[in-house]
Parts: sequence; structure tokens; C-alpha cells
Amino acid sequence: MMLSRIAENMFWMNRYMERVDAMSRSMRYFFILGFDIWEGDNLGYRPLLQCFGMHDKLHDEEFVRNATSVLKHLATDTTNLNSMRVLLGKARENARGSQDKITKEVWEQINMMYHAINEDDIDERLDSENALILLDTLEKHSLMYAGILESTMPRGLGWEFMNVGKYLDRALHTIDMFDAYMNPISYNMTSHDEMLYWRRLLYALSGYELYLKNNRGGQHTCQVMSQVIFNNDFPRSLTYTLNHGKKYLDAILASLPDIQALRLEKKFGRIKSNVEFTDQTSLTGEDLKLLLSDTRRQLWEFSVDFSKHYFSYS
Repeated sequence: MMLSRIAENMFWMNRYMERVDAMSRSMRYFFILGFDIWEGDNLGYRPLLQCFGMHDKLHDEEFVRNATSVLKHLATDTTNLNSMRVLLGKARENARGSQDKITKEVWEQINMMYHAINEDDIDERLDSENALILLDTLEKHSLMYAGILESTMPRGLGWEFMNVGKYLDRALHTIDMFDAYMNPISYNMTSHDEMLYWRRLLYALSGYELYLKNNRGGQHTCQVMSQVIFNNDFPRSLTYTLNHGKKYLDAILASLPDIQALRLEKKFGRIKSNVEFTDQTSLTGEDLKLLLSDTRRQLWEFSVDFSKHYFSYS
């Protein structure tokens, strides 16, 4: 058995670290590709701000196109509750509260990342020619965390709670990032078929190389949708994350069975099935928008119900 407080710490620790991983990768690729401005680029850093920043910044056109301002806002601005500095602080506190259940290596990596993002000169480095070196370092820290977690954590109940948190956050991020590109084109499935429009999204989700290997010709909007939402071989697709989230949820339910837990299982199963069995061939833009909106809402509702059931608050 495990105390609900410890389970909650491990669940949220890995949700925060999954978000940090998504941010570090996205920031690095957006920064690199920002040097290659193309004529049709009217989004700038807006997708990153929509997913990780304060939404009032979205309307400041000068801010949206200023790489240094955006990077500081996402990395170190403590008024932004989704900044890496805030998230790593929360992850570290959760890790501290469950130190007897996580490995020494996992704790040390989170602690190292926390101190790296709190270095005194980090804002100056983001505003210098060393910005890319710093972004490389932050991304490598996240990759190190993922590897250390995978190779050192015991496969027990804590592992299951951590992975439910991880895949919940990943599913929500995939929806939000894809929406950040579909919403500006009004979910028009035949619009913006230029590969350059979708390149940043695919890089931010680590799916660019897979996309090029599997797709040829035009219809990029439909093909990107197919990979990002429905491709079960792509680790950051919505279908993949829901399938793996269900796997770890089932493991928790097998260890802690009760009537309310069965309701949670059915609720998550419906979310997963709604996405998995959607007919892509007849999917319109409005259908897709409704599917993603409903899935996002249902995932947030599931997260609240899951927390109420397993953790120490109502």
C-alpha cells in the first residue's frame, strides 16, 4: 500500500517534469527555426505562449516575435505559473516529499535541473550568443531525467501513478500544441498545406523525421493530423498517450480495486475509444475541433475525479 500523499507527490512530480520536457524541446526548436523566417510565418512564438505562457502576452505582437522576451518568460519568469523555474520548483518539492519512494538518481537529476534553472546569470545567457547552448543544456537535462527514471525506478504502485500523470500531461500538451496551429487556420483541412507551416510543430513533438519518412507529396494538414492525433507508433500522438495512460491506470486499478475506481476506468476508456475509433477519412475540420475540445475537457474532468478518489482531498 502507499499513502495518498506520496502517490499525489509522485503523480504531480512526473506531470511537472513531462511539461518541462515538452517546454525544453519546444523552446530549443522554435529558437533554432526562428532564424529561418519564411514569408508565410505569422505565428512567431505564439504557439509556445498559448501552451506554456500567460495568454495576455498573445496579443502583444512585438513580444510574440521577440525570442529573448519569450524565452525568459517561459524559462525564468515566476509570474508565469508554467515557467520552467516554477515547474521545477514544484517538481522538486514533490520529489522531496516522496524521497523514500524514488531513487537517489531521480532526486539528484531533478535537484540538478532545479539549480540549473535558478542560476544567477541565466537571463543574461538567454540574452546572449550563448542562448542556444543553454537551451541545448536544458533539453539534455530533460532527456537525462527520462532515461534515469526509466532505468532506475522500481516498477511498483508509485511507478504507475507517475506514468498516469506523465501521459495525462502529454495528451493535453499534444492537443494544445496541435490546436495552436489549427485554430489560426480555422480548422480548414485543406488550408496551409505548406510543409514549412507544420515544421515547428513536428519538431516540437519530436516527429519531424518520422513524418518525412512516412509521407510524400501534399495534403500536409491531413497527414500531420494523422500522425499527431491518430498514429499509435508515434510516442507523442494523442492515441499513443491515451493507450499508455490506460495501461498504467489499469495497473493501479488492479492493485486498488473498488467501485469508484471502475467508474474511472470506464470514463478513461470512453475518452480513449472516442479518439481511437474516429474515422479519419470522413473527419471534417469542425468534427476534429469538436473531438479535440471534448477530449481536452474530459481529460481535465478525469484528472479531477482521479485526484479526488486517490489523493487526500475532495
